[in-house]
Amino acid sequence: MRTRALLVAGVVVAAMLVPVTAASAVDDVNTNKLRKSVTVSGILAHERVLQRIANNNGGTRASGTAGYAASADYVKKELKKAGYKVTEQAFEFPFYQEVTPTTLSQVSPSSIPYETESMQYSGSGAVTGTLVVTLNVVVPATPEPSSASGCAVADFVPASATVPQVALIQRGTCTFAVKVANAVAAGYDAAVLFNEGNPGRTDLLTGTLGDPAAIPVVGISYADGVALYNATVAGATSVAVSTEIINETRTTTNIIADSPKGDPAKTVVVGAHLDSVLEGAGINDNGSGTSVILETAIQMQNLKIKPRQQVRFAFWGAEESGLLGSTHYVDSLTDEQLSTIYANLNFDMLGSTNYVRFVYDGDGSTDGVAGPPGSAQIESVFNDYFATQGLASAPTTFDGRSDYGPFIAAGIPAGGLFSGAEDLKTAEEATIYGGTAGAPYDACYHQACDDVNNLSTAALNELGDAAAHAVMTLATSKSGFFEDGSRRAARPEISKDSFEYWGSGLVR
Repeated sequence: MRTRALLVAGVVVAAMLVPVTAASAVDDVNTNKLRKSVTVSGILAHERVLQRIANNNGGTRASGTAGYAASADYVKKELKKAGYKVTEQAFEFPFYQEVTPTTLSQVSPSSIPYETESMQYSGSGAVTGTLVVTLNVVVPATPEPSSASGCAVADFVPASATVPQVALIQRGTCTFAVKVANAVAAGYDAAVLFNEGNPGRTDLLTGTLGDPAAIPVVGISYADGVALYNATVAGATSVAVSTEIINETRTTTNIIADSPKGDPAKTVVVGAHLDSVLEGAGINDNGSGTSVILETAIQMQNLKIKPRQQVRFAFWGAEESGLLGSTHYVDSLTDEQLSTIYANLNFDMLGSTNYVRFVYDGDGSTDGVAGPPGSAQIESVFNDYFATQGLASAPTTFDGRSDYGPFIAAGIPAGGLFSGAEDLKTAEEATIYGGTAGAPYDACYHQACDDVNNLSTAALNELGDAAAHAVMTLATSKSGFFEDGSRRAARPEISKDSFEYWGSGLVR
């Protein structure tokens, strides 16, 4: 899942309650019947099944586990029963599990334990060796230039062939994967990555390497990184790193369901990731998005809604491993097949207990990073709908933390909803949306307590209705996004390399 964007204080309430009609190009569709049929009770019925599946499978529904396979079977059964053409797209992926807690400690010249976590796809092992700092470390941290520590093999002093050595690397301009690959190329036996030190980049560093590494790789805070850096300046310093990791190839699936009606040359892909993290059942993240689009799909068939565009409901596997299911799906398409998709709607966490009605920022008004052409019009569908209900909404950035990523990287217009994850609700947001300022949107994000009790029925009601409205609007609209009535974007607008996240983990 992804984080939220900052709200602009002051005039934000009035601004969010005004329909953004200038960007709209799709038709004004009456979605009342569908919204009345997609009920909180119906959504919760699916959530309870997902909870029972987790209970029966070690408390998890993570891809590569029996809990995920049972979740996929349930979704597939419900969609087939509703009349959809359902396919199961299998793919291999790198399964990662930390078996025992990772540890890091300084062993000489003094014994000091440090708070640490393994980076996702760290190698497994125990290494005690001399700590060696890369070139281009910036201590104290300065905003410009950001640290390029470890971004080139030349940043590393060539490691000893006989004595174990551990690289100390600062977060900065390139990805963690590049830094670690360079450390391996330079001969290091383990790597310690410390946070950069600029605002928002000081806490314990966690993230993903994207693919399994050959050496143990752990993250620490900026303050602990500076302490270790200063120790090396004072003299020879050795550390002990220990990780016990399962890194193996497993198979998981995407569940794809096509509406029996609608033009397949103009397809709306409506997606939500089906997997949880290993730590819990994932009933909000992302049982909520899964249950909302599943119930929407079922009720569209029950009401005999005839879409003009084909609707493809997609339930992605291995999102928590780095958007692997949605990436596999997009990569598997030919150019001709890709050209038939004119929009992606993404729903990832819709039931957060301390929620905000976040809408993906298609026009780039938050940080200047817009989605591909057409994304602004999708954003306006959601904003206009909330305005008609007298409900505020707020933009949230396309930062790469959910399954829209592969679609916008391919130039496909995208949008969707998000109720908030681990970030803290601001005082301004609490004034507008209620809830508790200074508390997380979802206090159980990626934890065992993300169970069926970790849901706001108000959020499911409001965001569930908005999701159903947008799906039906894009499915039945006669008009396209653009001035001439066409629907498809011509070129990619956002590169995968521009994201700080690819899934729930930082990549740089």
